[in-house]
Amino acid sequence: MPISMVPFLAAAAPGSGRTFFQTVVFGAGPERLPLWMEIAWDFTLVAAPVLVLVILIAMLGIWAERKVSGHMQARIGPNRVGPFGILQSLADGIKLLVKEDLVPKDADGLLFRLAVYVVFAPVYAAFAALPFGPQMTFEPRLNVGVFYILAVLSVEVVGVIMAGWASNNKWSVYGAMREACQMVSYEIPLGISIIVAVMAAGTLNLVQTSLMQGGGLHTWLIFRNPFIFGAFVIYFIASLASNKRAPFDLPESESELVAGYLTEYSGLRWALFFFAEYAAMFTVGGIQAALFLGGWNDPFGIIGFYLQKFTHDPAQWNMTGLVILNVIGCVIFISKAALIIFVQMWLRWTLPRPRIDQVLYLCVKVLLPMSCVLLLGAAFWQLFVKDPAGIPWKDYSPFSFTSWQAAGSTASALTVVVLALVGLGMCGALGLWIVYAISGFKGNKQRLSAPPPMAEEKAETAEVPA
Repeated sequence: MPISMVPFLAAAAPGSGRTFFQTVVFGAGPERLPLWMEIAWDFTLVAAPVLVLVILIAMLGIWAERKVSGHMQARIGPNRVGPFGILQSLADGIKLLVKEDLVPKDADGLLFRLAVYVVFAPVYAAFAALPFGPQMTFEPRLNVGVFYILAVLSVEVVGVIMAGWASNNKWSVYGAMREACQMVSYEIPLGISIIVAVMAAGTLNLVQTSLMQGGGLHTWLIFRNPFIFGAFVIYFIASLASNKRAPFDLPESESELVAGYLTEYSGLRWALFFFAEYAAMFTVGGIQAALFLGGWNDPFGIIGFYLQKFTHDPAQWNMTGLVILNVIGCVIFISKAALIIFVQMWLRWTLPRPRIDQVLYLCVKVLLPMSCVLLLGAAFWQLFVKDPAGIPWKDYSPFSFTSWQAAGSTASALTVVVLALVGLGMCGALGLWIVYAISGFKGNKQRLSAPPPMAEEKAETAEVPA
């Protein structure tokens, strides 16, 4: 391997001067790029791809929601525009783009127009810290990645309140106030559950956290100790409320408030609110994948093994292999986030909507005390039980019990094995349930059949004798 290739090995490490892709384009160097070059890089090669990715995820999410809801209600769902109706969201977007942008006469015009951007911008900005792959992270040097994502996502509630108040509509104001109560309340157990995982990882950098989980299923943080296992459940419930997803969709609550804070919006502004919602679903799913479910790593530790082999041994440098690892890791990361989104959609069409007092009761009287207990338990676990330190395949062998014993982590090794078996059993049961539901659905008569195409209908009409 040429000596000049060595700087690539640490290009994406936290705290390094340049990212991996900046090193590829501008060459290696410990110093950061000039300010004007950094700004140009961020706008052209970071901001633009992220915007395309956010829009694509939102469009696919909307289509998937309609298909999932259709199958769960014995309907077909979108099936006309494109294969399997996958271009239906694009057609709807074009329709909304040309619709008139209405602003109520008595509304606060400035805040009414500004609210949608205040809602969309934080979700857009959060993608910069998501670790899609070892080198496929838009800003891997962000050592406070978890804190950054939580901080920017918390701004969304301000936009919702602005939208409701500026509309000068009582239904919109009711929806905005519900969002304020719900968001502010559920951010507390959500943040505490994240702290539980961060305590085990020892870092706020999501790239480093994912690297620590590259030794296989048993090295994922969700199986590190029982308190993180519980924190994952609390985070998932709180994220539903944070995203205004059913059964916590009271800010919209179409059966009570027409459309909640969205009542007075139309056209492209209305579409951007939904783009932000589905992109936020992916963001919280990405946080769960990175913090609890191994990030871009596969359950067998293959990506982690070859990543350490390619990036820390100059004699084994392999650019092609590294690119393949990043592509596979990106697919795995997106698949994990998509699975979490599917469960969110599943719950929307399964659980009824509670009252606002019940929603707040669940937060204050149930999730908050549970999250505090889990935080205390995780602190004692860190104090008395020694977990393996470092990165698998680099600092220890994840599949060698002797390596765990040498590190003084025997109790931790037994714990992760038990929790991993419990997790596999739960996933297996869930998979069997889905297979059973799909097999049972095939025998059900659909409530609505697909009408025949117009060409066939005209042909049949022409054949009818006068």
